[in-house]
Amino acid sequence: MEEHASVTSLVIVVMIAFLIPVLLHKLRLQVIPVVVAEIIAGIIIGKSGFNIVHPDIWLETLSLLGFIFLMFLSGLEIDFSAFAKKQKKQLLPNGKAEPNAFLVATLIFVFIFGLSYLLSILFVLGGFIDNALLMTLIIATISLGVVVPTLKEGNLMKTAIGQTILLVAVIADLVTMILLAVFVSMYAEGGGNMWLLLLLFAAGILLYFFGKHFRHQSFLETMSKGTIQIDTRAIFTLIILLVALSETVGAENILGAFLAGVLVSLLSPNPEMVHKLDSFGYGFLIPIFFVMIGVELDIISLFADPKVMLLIPLLFIALLISKIIPVLVLKRWYDWRTVLGAGFLLTSTLSLVIAAASIGERIGVIDTQLMSALILVAVITCIITPIVFKKLFPKPVESEAKQKLVILGASNLTMPLFLDLDRTRFDIRMIHTKQQKPEELSSESSFVIEEVDTYDEATLSEKGVFQANILVVATGDQDINYHLAMLAKQQGVERVIARIETPELDEELSKIGIEVFSVFFSTRSVLRAMVESPNVVGLLTKQEHGLYQVNMNNPLFTGVLLREFPYLGDTVFVRIFRKGESLVPHGDTVLEVGDRIIVTGSQEHVDKLRDLFEG
Repeated sequence: MEEHASVTSLVIVVMIAFLIPVLLHKLRLQVIPVVVAEIIAGIIIGKSGFNIVHPDIWLETLSLLGFIFLMFLSGLEIDFSAFAKKQKKQLLPNGKAEPNAFLVATLIFVFIFGLSYLLSILFVLGGFIDNALLMTLIIATISLGVVVPTLKEGNLMKTAIGQTILLVAVIADLVTMILLAVFVSMYAEGGGNMWLLLLLFAAGILLYFFGKHFRHQSFLETMSKGTIQIDTRAIFTLIILLVALSETVGAENILGAFLAGVLVSLLSPNPEMVHKLDSFGYGFLIPIFFVMIGVELDIISLFADPKVMLLIPLLFIALLISKIIPVLVLKRWYDWRTVLGAGFLLTSTLSLVIAAASIGERIGVIDTQLMSALILVAVITCIITPIVFKKLFPKPVESEAKQKLVILGASNLTMPLFLDLDRTRFDIRMIHTKQQKPEELSSESSFVIEEVDTYDEATLSEKGVFQANILVVATGDQDINYHLAMLAKQQGVERVIARIETPELDEELSKIGIEVFSVFFSTRSVLRAMVESPNVVGLLTKQEHGLYQVNMNNPLFTGVLLREFPYLGDTVFVRIFRKGESLVPHGDTVLEVGDRIIVTGSQEHVDKLRDLFEG
């Protein structure tokens, strides 16, 4: 009977996790983060609601694995390319030079942490909590899981202010997680020596160099396919190894999981692997964890203690104060709406508050009632602050939509491209070496080519090549193309397109997100298509009613069904590329921000569609 009950509870939780995203979509409540909705659903079916789900060995095990995997993905979410120093400062729309994102973000977090400590002292003096360090960590933490999707939805990830907000959240995530491990070592019984944490980090460094050495071994690449999937096995081995090691040295298992995520992020996994890990985590284990958080929250008991009830609004105010006052540093470069919007977004907090509150309750620093109050405040911030951010934060200036395109190498292949591309969409530059000046150019030529002595890193950095949104590497030397493409990817260039004629190098570059083209193989493919499907070639090559890519960046159309879309003209949606997947569109296909849509139709109607989606 006991086993039957446990399976019943598991089925209910899994069904809830499945239905929540569907209901949010149908009710058009996408403004509420899915994880918050899962916690609310857990409250309804748990001890504070109908009490139809009871924790047992099945749910406790899956919930723990979900928590560990959530911390792993939190580490994996950290994009260390954001720390890369920009070679050349750009001008903001207001005419001011953009600030150094890393230095400003570091300064803001120092202020956040200092102010959080002062506010935590006030909570201790008020008798709300006994431990100032734990409250400091709770107030100072920021939710990357809310900040990143919100910035992406607003097309702010590549802007100066977006990078600054992201870096503040990343630094907060790193520092608070490390200090949480220190907190456990200091206050937990049998928590172990704090110096043993150095063994964990030393092991992490060794594993990083080990992974870096074997990452591109050909025998491992062949084992990453089919039923072996050695890369996935390696990642799960790394997680379990570091989780076990962190518990051995007296730290929390989530620190080992977080460190595993950081190591994988440093090794620059290919997007397909990250997508698989996200799918497994957010599709199965993590929803169970968040639903169980809600199940175990005892909201009713909070109303029995007036002091705890008073703590909830006071802590929410403290979270706002701790973020909004420090971000006033940004007023030197940005307007009030931008600064206040950034402050509200940085107030969102969830995963690490849950971690800190759960650990504090387990080691006896706080009671269950206080833990529930802290988690409830975190849920409230995730509902309110992203909405306020979207209302306050000004939309990006239209001029920022023009993408910077740099072409390395002038030839009879790239020069026609230089002339044909749409100047209203791209700011195009072509760079070529002096000794390889193409004979095709004459004094009457309309080409403006910037000449360099060599394609070395220092020269290209000085020219601002790595500040481009799109870099096309098409010199006559394949080795140079390979080297420059890898370098550009390391420098954080959004899109890198390289001319590579060798299939082995093609596969290697494609795995790390570099787009590859080959003159030989492209010509062969077009010739074959002309023989087998001549109308397809005509569709690709004719200017009228050709194929075009339109990027869906307008949040107004998020969640709209294609059959309900207000304007199509004579355009036809051919394909939708979304998060590494290729979708065949139909009437019930839902539009999402970030979709890359391949359409066919007249130039006039395609331009109107592009204005709607990118406006």
